[in-house]
Amino acid sequence: MERYIDKFLNYLKVEKDASVHTLINYSVDMRDLSLFLNNRDLKTVDVFDIRKFLVALRQKGLKKVTISRKMACLRSFFKFLTREGHLKTNPMIGLVGPKLEKKLPLFLGEDDMVKLLETPDAADAAGLRDKAILETLYSTGIRVSELVGLSVEDIDFICGIVRVYGKGKKERLAPIGDRALRVIKNYLRKRKKGIGTSDRAVFLNKDGRRLTDRSVRNIVEKYIKVASIRTDISPHSLRHSFATHLLNRGADLRSVQELLGHANLSTTTIYTHLSTERLKNVYDKTHPRA
Repeated sequence: MERYIDKFLNYLKVEKDASVHTLINYSVDMRDLSLFLNNRDLKTVDVFDIRKFLVALRQKGLKKVTISRKMACLRSFFKFLTREGHLKTNPMIGLVGPKLEKKLPLFLGEDDMVKLLETPDAADAAGLRDKAILETLYSTGIRVSELVGLSVEDIDFICGIVRVYGKGKKERLAPIGDRALRVIKNYLRKRKKGIGTSDRAVFLNKDGRRLTDRSVRNIVEKYIKVASIRTDISPHSLRHSFATHLLNRGADLRSVQELLGHANLSTTTIYTHLSTERLKNVYDKTHPRA
């Protein structure tokens, strides 16, 4: 089975241009199956074996969303093997994943968002950097992984545009507000001279290296705690807040889709359930008994 796994991972890397994160997750998922099957010949695996594997995952206490993700990986894996002629039949056909509960994304209200943005002490370079990080995340709605990939040349300070490399290494242009640009400019001026000359990253750590996803998440989580807003808010909630506030102020769904970099409009529609303020305003203005 190992050689099939290697073939599939190579296909994802070379032909599908999958991210490192995807390759790592898929590798783990498929090797979990290999261990469960005791490295049996894949040609002998049928739908009942896959069902037993899913039952074993549930018995381990894995969440539905995790099992669903593993199923998506296995569907791609067996579809690849069938298409390439390594298997005659696909054992995943007919299998239905666990029904996932639809949870609404958590977001901050506009007042709480302002409070969070004003929390960092911009007196030194580190505080100014942290303020620039928060302002950029909220101003653009980009993901944390996209933020750490920003280089100085990706920001057009004149036109107010940021070039972003999103999921699947897709490139898009995202507008950025004047306030965020001002803070970024101040940070770039104030950080140590000569730092980051070889690495053109916008956001650097104290050693002059590009910040990692984990570092940015730790920074954002720190200020969320300092601001004492909500304990259930995560760094990704700034992206949710960005989308929700746009919709509440009248932005159309298609534009928000483009700004978020969603491939499908259906992914963006979850935010329509969040824009209750706009719905209430429309209701109050138009319903005769409001």
